[in-house]
Amino acid sequence: MPKVKTNRVKYPDGWELIEPTLRELQAKMREAENDPHDGKRKCETLWPIFKIAHQKSRYIFDLYHRRKEISKELYEFCLDQGYADRNLIAKWKKPGYERLCCLRCIQPRDHNFATTCVCRVPKHLREEKVIECVHCGCGGCASGD
Repeated sequence: MPKVKTNRVKYPDGWELIEPTLRELQAKMREAENDPHDGKRKCETLWPIFKIAHQKSRYIFDLYHRRKEISKELYEFCLDQGYADRNLIAKWKKPGYERLCCLRCIQPRDHNFATTCVCRVPKHLREEKVIECVHCGCGGCASGD
Protein backbone atom coordinates (compact mmCIF):
# COMPACT_ATOMS: atom_id res chain seq x y z
CA MET A 1 0.00 0.00 0.00
CA PRO A 2 1.22 3.53 -0.71
CA LYS A 3 1.95 5.88 2.11
CA VAL A 4 -0.79 8.29 3.03
CA LYS A 5 0.32 11.89 2.66
CA THR A 6 -0.73 14.26 5.37
CA ASN A 7 -0.71 18.03 5.38
CA ARG A 8 0.99 18.20 8.73
CA VAL A 9 4.02 20.40 8.88
CA LYS A 10 6.85 19.54 11.22
CA TYR A 11 7.79 22.71 13.06
CA PRO A 12 11.47 23.16 13.97
CA ASP A 13 12.75 23.81 17.47
CA GLY A 14 12.09 27.33 18.68
CA TRP A 15 8.83 27.72 16.77
CA GLU A 16 6.86 28.09 19.98
CA LEU A 17 8.86 31.26 20.77
CA ILE A 18 7.88 33.13 17.60
CA GLU A 19 4.49 31.56 16.91
CA PRO A 20 2.38 33.96 19.06
CA THR A 21 3.82 37.04 17.35
CA LEU A 22 3.37 35.55 13.88
CA ARG A 23 -0.22 34.51 14.67
CA GLU A 24 -0.96 38.03 15.90
CA LEU A 25 0.48 39.55 12.73
CA GLN A 26 -1.54 37.12 10.59
CA ALA A 27 -4.70 38.13 12.44
CA LYS A 28 -3.86 41.79 11.72
CA MET A 29 -3.32 40.87 8.08
CA ARG A 30 -6.73 39.20 7.85
CA GLU A 31 -8.28 42.27 9.47
CA ALA A 32 -6.54 44.58 6.99
CA GLU A 33 -7.66 42.45 4.05
CA ASN A 34 -11.28 42.58 5.19
CA ASP A 35 -11.39 46.31 5.99
CA PRO A 36 -13.87 48.31 3.90
CA HIS A 37 -12.44 50.44 1.11
CA ASP A 38 -14.97 53.25 1.42
CA GLY A 39 -13.55 56.71 0.80
CA LYS A 40 -10.02 55.50 0.09
CA ARG A 41 -8.03 55.82 -3.09
CA LYS A 42 -7.38 52.58 -4.94
CA CYS A 43 -3.71 52.51 -3.90
CA GLU A 44 -4.46 53.34 -0.24
CA THR A 45 -6.41 50.13 0.29
CA LEU A 46 -3.21 48.06 0.00
CA TRP A 47 -1.03 50.17 2.29
CA PRO A 48 -1.94 48.37 5.56
CA ILE A 49 -1.27 45.01 3.90
CA PHE A 50 2.18 46.14 2.73
CA LYS A 51 3.00 47.48 6.20
CA ILE A 52 2.05 44.24 7.95
CA ALA A 53 3.97 42.14 5.41
CA HIS A 54 7.00 44.37 6.01
CA GLN A 55 6.57 44.03 9.77
CA LYS A 56 6.49 40.21 9.59
CA SER A 57 9.58 40.06 7.39
CA ARG A 58 11.46 42.56 9.56
CA TYR A 59 10.58 40.58 12.71
CA ILE A 60 12.05 37.35 11.33
CA PHE A 61 15.05 39.18 9.82
CA ASP A 62 15.88 40.84 13.14
CA LEU A 63 15.52 37.60 15.10
CA TYR A 64 17.98 35.78 12.86
CA HIS A 65 20.45 38.40 11.63
CA ARG A 66 20.54 41.00 14.38
CA ARG A 67 19.63 39.31 17.66
CA LYS A 68 20.60 35.74 16.61
CA GLU A 69 17.75 34.26 18.68
CA ILE A 70 16.49 31.69 16.16
CA SER A 71 18.26 28.88 14.37
CA LYS A 72 19.04 28.76 10.65
CA GLU A 73 16.62 25.86 10.34
CA LEU A 74 13.77 27.90 11.83
CA TYR A 75 14.70 30.92 9.72
CA GLU A 76 14.65 28.84 6.52
CA PHE A 77 11.36 27.25 7.60
CA CYS A 78 9.76 30.69 8.01
CA LEU A 79 10.97 31.75 4.57
CA ASP A 80 9.81 28.51 2.93
CA GLN A 81 6.37 28.67 4.57
CA GLY A 82 5.85 32.28 3.48
CA TYR A 83 5.98 33.95 6.88
CA ALA A 84 8.58 36.39 5.50
CA ASP A 85 9.51 37.74 2.07
CA ARG A 86 12.78 36.13 0.98
CA ASN A 87 13.49 38.73 -1.73
CA LEU A 88 12.91 41.70 0.55
CA ILE A 89 15.22 40.23 3.19
CA ALA A 90 17.88 39.65 0.52
CA LYS A 91 17.73 43.37 -0.31
CA TRP A 92 18.00 44.36 3.38
CA LYS A 93 21.36 42.58 3.53
CA LYS A 94 22.80 44.86 0.81
CA PRO A 95 24.26 48.28 1.61
CA GLY A 96 21.88 51.13 0.82
CA TYR A 97 18.75 49.00 1.18
CA GLU A 98 18.74 48.41 4.95
CA ARG A 99 15.46 50.31 5.44
CA LEU A 100 13.68 49.35 2.19
CA CYS A 101 9.91 49.29 2.69
CA CYS A 102 8.84 47.13 -0.28
CA LEU A 103 10.26 45.77 -3.51
CA ARG A 104 7.95 47.87 -5.70
CA CYS A 105 9.76 51.02 -4.59
CA ILE A 106 12.98 49.99 -6.32
CA GLN A 107 11.52 48.58 -9.53
CA PRO A 108 12.08 51.15 -12.30
CA ARG A 109 9.25 49.78 -14.46
CA ASP A 110 6.67 50.96 -11.89
CA HIS A 111 7.79 54.62 -11.97
CA ASN A 112 7.99 57.54 -14.36
CA PHE A 113 11.27 58.03 -16.19
CA ALA A 114 12.51 54.55 -15.13
CA THR A 115 13.71 55.73 -11.71
CA THR A 116 12.93 54.61 -8.18
CA CYS A 117 10.18 55.75 -5.81
CA VAL A 118 10.15 59.16 -4.14
CA CYS A 119 10.41 57.49 -0.71
CA ARG A 120 13.94 56.35 -1.66
CA VAL A 121 15.16 59.97 -1.87
CA PRO A 122 16.95 61.12 1.32
CA LYS A 123 14.99 63.74 3.31
CA HIS A 124 17.60 66.47 2.94
CA LEU A 125 17.40 66.22 -0.89
CA ARG A 126 13.60 66.37 -1.17
CA GLU A 127 11.76 69.43 -2.34
CA GLU A 128 8.66 68.45 -0.38
CA LYS A 129 9.48 67.50 3.19
CA VAL A 130 6.38 65.34 3.80
CA ILE A 131 5.69 62.67 1.20
CA GLU A 132 3.89 59.34 0.95
CA CYS A 133 4.83 56.58 -1.43
CA VAL A 134 2.03 55.78 -3.86
CA HIS A 135 2.73 52.04 -3.72
CA CYS A 136 2.93 51.31 0.00
CA GLY A 137 2.38 54.56 1.92
CA CYS A 138 5.97 54.75 3.14
CA GLY A 139 7.14 58.14 4.40
CA GLY A 140 10.77 57.52 3.51
CA CYS A 141 13.01 54.48 3.46
CA ALA A 142 16.28 55.91 2.20
CA SER A 143 19.30 54.63 4.11
CA GLY A 144 20.69 58.12 4.69
CA ASP A 145 17.63 59.38 6.63
